[in-house]
Amino acid sequence: MPVECPISFRRVPDFEFGEIDRQVMACAYTAQNELGRLCEERVYENEIAARLKADDLIDVQTQVPIVVSFEGFTKTYRLDMVAGGLVYELKVANNFTPAHDAQIYNYAALLDLDRIKLINLGMPQVEGRLRRCPFARIDRHKITVNRSRWNILSSSCEKLASTSESILRDWGGFIDDRLMEEALVHFCGGESTCAKRMPVARNGTTLGHHRLLLHSPDVAFSVTAMGRDASAHERQIRRLLNLLPLRGWQWMNAHHTELRLTTIER
Repeated sequence: MPVECPISFRRVPDFEFGEIDRQVMACAYTAQNELGRLCEERVYENEIAARLKADDLIDVQTQVPIVVSFEGFTKTYRLDMVAGGLVYELKVANNFTPAHDAQIYNYAALLDLDRIKLINLGMPQVEGRLRRCPFARIDRHKITVNRSRWNILSSSCEKLASTSESILRDWGGFIDDRLMEEALVHFCGGESTCAKRMPVARNGTTLGHHRLLLHSPDVAFSVTAMGRDASAHERQIRRLLNLLPLRGWQWMNAHHTELRLTTIER
């Protein structure tokens, strides 16, 4: 199985979710009142779980693993807390950020969940943010691939493209672009082989060095999950590429269930 988790999740009706969530949030408020708001996430996680268990309110587990695999690549995520079959991710931050949302949408996609809740204990008052996920109504494995702007620049380009497509078809769309990128790094020989710091030069003057992922000595690659910002991002890649001793850049943009493969050349 490409995604494994020791917990089997079910669709929880709204009324049941509300009952469970009230108990979890009550423990979160009490935890912040008792501990303040400067502790690390794991401290709050253990405190909330201990209170739920002490009151024998609902079944609760912490640090639940999600193992994602593809051929020889494996990555393990850990859910902060599963209470009554609901997933909670705890944060200690000044505000919620888009990265927090991206994290839970990735978890929801991998586990086919319809909702996950964020709890932020780093603010003056505990704040919860529920994110509903549409994956029950979407076939995440119905992937479309656009190669209209893909060119072969090296002997390893076709393998890079076909591996990207196979990964997305196996795991399904809406996954974190960093997960796909980590997998491609693995299949390109690992971090030590393909991650290089290359000189950035303008008019013959070296301005510094920039970390890049290379799948051949003179061709970089990257993975994103962009929608309407994709065109602007491509322009930025072109500007950077013109300053590098490379002849091309292979860009995989996995947005929702579409994989767009683009070759950018100097």
